[in-house]
Amino acid sequence: MVITSLDLDKPGKQQSFLQVPYSHNLGGWANVMVPITIVARGKVPTVLVLGGNHGDEYQGQIAIMKLARELTPEKVTGRIILIPSLNLPAARAATRLSPLDGMNMNRAFPGDAEGPVTSQIANYLRTVLFPISDVVIDIHSGGRSMEFVPCSHMHLVPDREQRAKMFAAMLAWGTEFCFIYADIAGTGLLPVEAENQGKLVITTELGGGECIPASVHRITQSGLRNVLIHVGALKGRVQPRKAPPIITQATNREDYILAPESGIFEITVDLGAKVKKGQTVGYIHHLERPDRAPEEIVAASSGYLITMRAPCLTQQGDCVAVIARQVSEREVLRA
Repeated sequence: MVITSLDLDKPGKQQSFLQVPYSHNLGGWANVMVPITIVARGKVPTVLVLGGNHGDEYQGQIAIMKLARELTPEKVTGRIILIPSLNLPAARAATRLSPLDGMNMNRAFPGDAEGPVTSQIANYLRTVLFPISDVVIDIHSGGRSMEFVPCSHMHLVPDREQRAKMFAAMLAWGTEFCFIYADIAGTGLLPVEAENQGKLVITTELGGGECIPASVHRITQSGLRNVLIHVGALKGRVQPRKAPPIITQATNREDYILAPESGIFEITVDLGAKVKKGQTVGYIHHLERPDRAPEEIVAASSGYLITMRAPCLTQQGDCVAVIARQVSEREVLRA
């Protein structure tokens, strides 16, 4: 169902759209037009760069749009496929989920060629773009719901060679923190689908919120270039960090702290600060009963506060904080 006028095998620079059928009340033959750019001098390596998986995460969208304008075939050594706003309807609406079908692009896999718009795009990635790619870069931030210490991150994939390559690429981004994470909110993830196809997958959580500091834009844009150079798709030299990164890991469910009840969330620890097991990291205050003592939010493990909830208004079950323990390269690669 998804089509494009691009020739995926053609050298040079092409800019067009992924056209996704979408019939609505005022458009019976309408299409969602997702911008896509290909810059190629060959096919090896082929790197797929994605932003806007969640529409309210704009750091990656801006970085990819800038790169799409600037890249020329003379600057690349393989093929770079750039999709700045993968979930375009959500990006237009500044929402995490698509307003067209209510779906989360990051949990839409394997997708359905004849399903809703989000499912069609997921299926196209799985069946067309992932198979021709060697590397998949999926740029995330916390969006409007979470605020992260800017970090590159990855899963602990079972294949040791794939894991080692992903680890090296994660470090190449150049963030102060690197984060090994687990999934506690369901299946169908885009990175997992790419990992299962054997791809080198690099993901990020670069800040969050609607006000993005210049420093976060800088690390998003410089890190993307660093990784493209690191994997051999872009000419240049990787710019190394002046200090070693802090490698952290949150792979236990208790590392992800959920609100026990609804209310107003107060964080009491600075983002990126060290936390001890049993330490109070925040409170839930009761809107309707200000006379009640607030509910304490207590760390179940020791480590760093890697992310916190952005909106103060919180519902029961929302993730309000994640504590990630510091680990060594040896622990990550041999776990």
